[in-house]
Parts: sequence; C-alpha cells; structure tokens
Amino acid sequence: MKIPVDNAAAIGKVVRASRKVQKIRQDDAAGSIGVSENFLGKIERGSDAVQWGKLFQVLDGLGIRVWVDVPESVGAYLHDPANNKDRS
Repeated sequence: MKIPVDNAAAIGKVVRASRKVQKIRQDDAAGSIGVSENFLGKIERGSDAVQWGKLFQVLDGLGIRVWVDVPESVGAYLHDPANNKDRS
C-alpha cells in the first residue's frame, strides 16, 4: 500500500503503526533493530532531528520500503550515463 509522506510526522505514524501491527514493544523493536528506544521514540513522534542512516535502519528493520516518485525527466537524467560521474 502506498502512503503519502510529506513530513517527519507522517513517517513517524507509519513507523509506529508498523511496529504496533507486528505487536512489538518499542524497547524490543529498538533492541532488535540496533537503535536506542529514545531514538525510535523520536522517529515515532515525528522529530525533524534524526540521523538519516539510523532512520533507514529502523525502516528496514520494520519491513518498510521507501520509494521516491519523481518526474520522468528526473528519472531520465539519473539513468543517463553522462550524468553518473562523481561531481557535485
């Protein structure tokens, strides 16, 4: 199911719902994923100040996959070998 996400609170709701549906307590989920309970709580509350790497670790740990829906022109740019060189 696709859920629109336009802010941190929306991701937090998805993370919390995913954990609840799996009937996992917050402390158990945090421990099995490898993050602190405090960090998982910040995500679930929609904090804007979380580390990207850890956020994706939590999403993966709960089975949440993230896709970005971009315009066709962006997809074409990303797939053009001329644009895949390491430059800023």
